[in-house]
Amino acid sequence: MVFLVRLLALSLFHVCLVGCQSNSSQQASSPPGEQSPLGADNLSFPWSRLRLPRYIVPLHYRLLLHPNLTTLSFTGSVQIQIDVQNNTNWVVLHSKGLQISKATILNQNLAHLSDQVLPVLHHPSHEQIGIFSPRVLSSGQKYFLYIEFGAELAEGFYGFYKSTYKTSTGETRTLASTHFEPTSARMAFPCFDEPIFKANFSLRIRRSPEYISLSNMPVVKTVKVNDDLLEDWFPASVKMSTYLVAFIICDFKSVTATTSSGVQVSIYAAPEKWSQTHYALEVAVKMLDFYEEYFNIRYPLPKQDLIAIPDFQSGAMENWGLTTYRETSLLYDPLTSSVSDKLWVTMVIGHELAHQWFGNLVTMEWWNDIWLNEGFARYMEYISVEATYPDLKVEEYLLHTCFAAAGHDSLNSSRPISSPAENPTQIKEMFDTVSYDKGACVLHMLRHFLTDEVFQSGIVRYLRKYSYKNAHNQDLWDSLANTCSEEDFISGKHCYSSGQAAKNAYLFAGEHLDLTAMMNTWTLQKGIPLVTVTRKGPRLLLRQDRFLRTVLPSDPLWSTLQKGFLWHIPLTYKTDTSSTVHRHLMTTHTDSIHIGEEVSWVKVNPDMTGYYVVHYEDGGWDEMTKLLRENHTALSYKDRTHLIHNAFQLVTAGHLPINKALELIGYLPFETHTVPLLEGLGYLEYFYRLIEKRNEPELMHNLGMYILRFFRAVIDQQTWSDSGSVSERRLRSEVLSLACHLDDPPCLERARQSFKDWLQSNGTLNLPTDVAETVYSVGAQDDHGWTSLLHTYNISLSAAQKDKILFALTCSRDTSKLERLLELGLEGTVIRSQDLSSLILMVARNPRGHHLAWSFVKKNWDTLVKKFQLGSFCIRNILIGTTGQFSSPEELTEVQLFFESIKEQSSQLRATQVALDNLVKNVRWIQRNLETLRNWVNEQMK
Repeated sequence: MVFLVRLLALSLFHVCLVGCQSNSSQQASSPPGEQSPLGADNLSFPWSRLRLPRYIVPLHYRLLLHPNLTTLSFTGSVQIQIDVQNNTNWVVLHSKGLQISKATILNQNLAHLSDQVLPVLHHPSHEQIGIFSPRVLSSGQKYFLYIEFGAELAEGFYGFYKSTYKTSTGETRTLASTHFEPTSARMAFPCFDEPIFKANFSLRIRRSPEYISLSNMPVVKTVKVNDDLLEDWFPASVKMSTYLVAFIICDFKSVTATTSSGVQVSIYAAPEKWSQTHYALEVAVKMLDFYEEYFNIRYPLPKQDLIAIPDFQSGAMENWGLTTYRETSLLYDPLTSSVSDKLWVTMVIGHELAHQWFGNLVTMEWWNDIWLNEGFARYMEYISVEATYPDLKVEEYLLHTCFAAAGHDSLNSSRPISSPAENPTQIKEMFDTVSYDKGACVLHMLRHFLTDEVFQSGIVRYLRKYSYKNAHNQDLWDSLANTCSEEDFISGKHCYSSGQAAKNAYLFAGEHLDLTAMMNTWTLQKGIPLVTVTRKGPRLLLRQDRFLRTVLPSDPLWSTLQKGFLWHIPLTYKTDTSSTVHRHLMTTHTDSIHIGEEVSWVKVNPDMTGYYVVHYEDGGWDEMTKLLRENHTALSYKDRTHLIHNAFQLVTAGHLPINKALELIGYLPFETHTVPLLEGLGYLEYFYRLIEKRNEPELMHNLGMYILRFFRAVIDQQTWSDSGSVSERRLRSEVLSLACHLDDPPCLERARQSFKDWLQSNGTLNLPTDVAETVYSVGAQDDHGWTSLLHTYNISLSAAQKDKILFALTCSRDTSKLERLLELGLEGTVIRSQDLSSLILMVARNPRGHHLAWSFVKKNWDTLVKKFQLGSFCIRNILIGTTGQFSSPEELTEVQLFFESIKEQSSQLRATQVALDNLVKNVRWIQRNLETLRNWVNEQMK
């Protein structure tokens, strides 16, 4: 829409927005006592959409900020160079919670267009302001928009917010930090806060001498404003989106090293945690070197800072050149951090540094394609850690990423990878299992399908072509399929014209491939396919359906929910007759493959490189059970894990009786690999945890005894130490934790003794990190132990240790202690608000705490939403995590009633539907499987 605005004709051109206040309440900001003749009273807000107009493009922001860490407020000014592409009298941009004290517009020569302060209209529900210029801004011209503003430092975790930490002497210190993704840059300065509006940013930050300031670029000079005030100057950044801007004022200390290409890497932390920064420095340097080589594109900034922020809602954030982290995601303390903590730090750094290319250099056009950032960064965690730290065996975790994605995607409330999102709540909800985990698994499937080399060269092509620009799904498929526009082709770029591309398309199993058509079936429709396999003589018959865990084929809803779903599945399989992995592209509902008469077994989806569930019909699962029992090493550890996962998922979906899946894992006492062992153990533990929250004491006791007996040899092999490979250490942590939870006498005895030794040493004894959490959990069962742990929690300087202690404190069987923890979390001093959502989930896991946690959520719902914001993953985790402990129809009704009572909010959230789906799944699981499980356990105990 072209805005040729004349003041008098304004009402003809613009309709006041639905939900916007009457004109009188849209005040222009003018200095007190100096009423501008251009008052806001006779203007209505000029723009009705959530997305900003495209005809004003920001080019360069010059930002001056002065935060005051005593008054906990900040003032600032911004000069934005804009390129006007349509004649208009209005500039509309984002601002949220800022007091605008002055707004003017200047021409190219920095001369004022008006001799008066310009009216600023506010549209709070759209988080926008409109600035009116009495002189028309002409198409094709550049102008400068100058705005002065101020605000309080935000409470919470978004925008420009305050954080605090305590020194060992008990003194509280304050810092100010930013977190802008997805839509909170507008809380720190007025800006065009959408990813498409990339610009350069030059910053100046004022601070008192006892602090330092950090931003995306290094400080080029510091000038003295007066005796108590310094001003740090940062040079212009590269062209980037607003959500990647960052600035921090703190008194932290750092360690620094340089990459092989000369990038300066620094790790910042609170001064007393400086000793925990060295591992992160080593990782960051290695990772930057790896990515520069893998992407074949130099990191474009002179430095990369990584900083541990004491109050931080997510795991970390990829601000260009200044990545921010939770302390547990960056700091590594050899005395208290376990091997899992070490892997976590390594993977999170790998994730954030991958974003410096995927996300920062090339950014999605809009948030509907956030998976192009997050799915890639999640997948690159695995590629980068495998290359730089092979001993961490990160590939053992990729299966679990895909299992998590499949779990979510097999509920009807899932969504396509690429989904519409318009308002800030919807945008925040996009940062979920689908964008991260399914995104990564679909890329994993694509990489295996195209081969590593083709995949790598395709993404390098994508990154080069769209550097400092924005992209969407199709651009990625074109880069991977090596197609390009006619002009690229003529100019001799390394790509095919689209006509040529069809002829040169990748041959897959002898078939020509339309990559876009194939990938659209994975990104534009929700869900995960179920491939049902039946052996018929020399042929393998295949059928694909949508895999759903909440609806049975006998349900009237089944056919409606299956309608229109079809995937192009890059099917792979192997047989006992050769080690070859065979490939077949399945693009129809039913299909068949010739495998030969002599084949005795077929494993479909070897190593789970494909994102689909496999069901072996007509005795096929008996074949697999027999193979595992007689010769389990004929299959890889990933295949064994995959079979266990698929079997139990099929039980939930009603395709397989539970005793068949339990027979399949009967071979586990002979299993020597950690991953399939933990997969089988995990399902038994899940059943136990579901049943211990129901009134089923006999079944609970028998199932616990069965698990201990079944895994006796594995439990007895564990040492209470930190020795062994990463896999062995992970197994030790998990197995001993479960054994003690099941009241295994030798486990409890050993843990009690270790806890007693630790107490007597006054906390100076360092417990083996792999078993510390289990020891603390057993120790927390009596009053003295619990109180001592809470005291240690209060004074510990290790975030990793605090996490383990907090988990242990939530294992108490005393409900008054659990209530106290929840209150401490809500209050936010002893237990930080950032840890409240995980605290609620830990209490909910406790059979004495699951109803307690849910009541707490209901009672404090408004406070929780205020703390974490509605669409945030914290709110999602709280809703899905607390209700996921329930399995009775009465509990389902109760949850439905609560969601109904908060309808105004719950109707905006996808998470409430996911929570209900998940609960329905639990209810049906109990209805279908409880009696079979009871009989099976009784049979085993004879």
